[in-house]
Amino acid sequence: MAIRVTKKCFLLSTLAVLVVAAVLTVTLVLVLRDDEEISETYQFSASPIAVRLEEQPDHRYVLTIHRGDDELQKITFDHDFTDDSDIETFPKGMRLYGNGHNVEIRELEDSAGFAYVGISRTLRKGQLGSDLLHLQGTYGPDQAPLHWYGGPEQMEQYYPVEQLRFDDYAYITKELHSAAIMERYWLSTAGVFVYVDKEVPLFIDQDERVLRLTAKKELPYYTYDDEFVFSYRIGVAADAREAHQRAIERVLNQPVDIPDERMVRHPIWSTWVRYRRPISQQTVLDFAREINAYGFKNAQLDVDDLWEVCYGSLTFNTITFPNVTEMTETLREMGFRVTLWVHPFINKNCDPWYTEALSKGYLVKSHNETIGYNTKWWNSGENQASYINFNNPDAVEWYRRRLRELQDLGIDNFKFDAGETSWAPEDPEIEGTKALLPSSQTVNFVRMCAAFGSMIEVRTGWGTQDLPVFVRMLDFDTRWGWNNGLRSLVPTLLQMNLNGYPFVLPDMIGGNVYNDDILTKELFIRWLQASVFMPSIQFSKTPWDIDEESVTISKKFTELHETYADYIIQRMRLAVSHGIPVNPPLWWLDPTDKTAQTINDEYLLGEDIVVAPVLTEFAVSRDIYLPKGMWRDGNTGRLVEGSKWLYNYTAPMDTLPYFVSATFQAN
Repeated sequence: MAIRVTKKCFLLSTLAVLVVAAVLTVTLVLVLRDDEEISETYQFSASPIAVRLEEQPDHRYVLTIHRGDDELQKITFDHDFTDDSDIETFPKGMRLYGNGHNVEIRELEDSAGFAYVGISRTLRKGQLGSDLLHLQGTYGPDQAPLHWYGGPEQMEQYYPVEQLRFDDYAYITKELHSAAIMERYWLSTAGVFVYVDKEVPLFIDQDERVLRLTAKKELPYYTYDDEFVFSYRIGVAADAREAHQRAIERVLNQPVDIPDERMVRHPIWSTWVRYRRPISQQTVLDFAREINAYGFKNAQLDVDDLWEVCYGSLTFNTITFPNVTEMTETLREMGFRVTLWVHPFINKNCDPWYTEALSKGYLVKSHNETIGYNTKWWNSGENQASYINFNNPDAVEWYRRRLRELQDLGIDNFKFDAGETSWAPEDPEIEGTKALLPSSQTVNFVRMCAAFGSMIEVRTGWGTQDLPVFVRMLDFDTRWGWNNGLRSLVPTLLQMNLNGYPFVLPDMIGGNVYNDDILTKELFIRWLQASVFMPSIQFSKTPWDIDEESVTISKKFTELHETYADYIIQRMRLAVSHGIPVNPPLWWLDPTDKTAQTINDEYLLGEDIVVAPVLTEFAVSRDIYLPKGMWRDGNTGRLVEGSKWLYNYTAPMDTLPYFVSATFQAN
């Protein structure tokens, strides 16, 4: 229900007051607007949550969310509503209007443990809506500091995410900054989540104080309609874990099934880092023989870049691959499945395939005639490629048919690269619901990929958490540290899980060895250890490229991963049935644990294993925080009580610190 706190006043002349008083003998109480601002409070009936809307002296309004006397969140509507603004109430909410804006705050759901609010307005082209989500603050009886999770995938994936910085950042999937996962979702330790609807042309700014959510009709969004919505939803629960579970049910989806189990149990092997481009049939066969000779198992062998006649042909080069069917049959006899690296581009020199796609309207075209069909990706020159239009069903079928022809040669499945929206020409002229452009390109590409089954991998997503496929991290650099190096691995894992993508495929062990990067033995081993309790392991550089000791250590840890594969699969099934992350952050076990809320170099597998990899060069020990519970040291068998730090835990290069719940029962 709505509770009126003050009312908007009006001025009457002294004479008018005297006349009314004389005739009606009514006493009027005048409340001058200049002395008091307007405010309104909406109290949920079942939940102890109240939403208060209050005018500020500068005619902006602040929305605060309260649980009793505790302020959980503050949002500022950054618009001058001017003197003529007002608030009106209705049965399930209230409406703020003034100076061209009409903001509706509506109860969406109310239960004893959850309050759900929708905030929306319709704007006209040329207007913008800009709301400030305040990131700083304290909450709860002990005034715990506020922390945030979710947001976009980033190359420097800090955690918690209030450490990130953005400036007029268009919220679409993009290769820049490795922003391949762009869910419009933020979660706070106070038990509040915010989700911006997909139809909103969203830009964000962020500093240490606020996250600004701005809706405006500008590129890269579709700009040719006159009206647009600015709408988002706020959920409030008892704590962050409960709030996230509610968000999974209402806005983030959950997977309908799990990916291929063999990809969990055994390593994926890729030709990419070891051989670069081009590759050959003989190279692939030799690689498989080496893997077997050194006694390693496999989920599959991925034939990476460059196997095509030309980029986009989806046709094997018969000089380098003279008999693909023979190759796949030989690999199958050796115990390998075969996947093939593919992408959504066609280079202009790749005929007759490019000409066919152009003539049939299968390529993305810009509204800007100067840009036309032109794009650039990492295997083309400037304006020397085009992007296939996956919003066009005929183009999808054309692409899909050519992939099936590759499967007729014995290719089991595919590694799908790229797919981010930003690869298309600016201002694309394509099919689909206008409010979802251009990001629907990513959705349609990923859903086309997923139609090939659970054995595939993709690297991008937007509202595609329901798909039973692995989503891999974008390419990591071969380095220590935060800047897309090993130190970013765990925060990226946590970010993807908390955006609803639990089937994470970490990048190749050791990274991609680009430019002047050097893959040392220590970095290789520590990278492998960090990945052991993630859903899958992927090799390209091999242990025997380093030395015999690396082979021995790598076998130890791939076998450790296989030992826990059944548990990983069990947790994957829980992600399907209950939406629970496979690799949650430490605070998942106790959302009130202020120390666990900021730990960004440890992670959980399910709720029974704490993993604390060594991520610092030359380190042979580390400090480890154990969450609440009784834990058995995975290396020594010693029982340790949690909710405390273990300082200077010894971890030489052949040791991965991990702890298993004392109550854990292996299946």
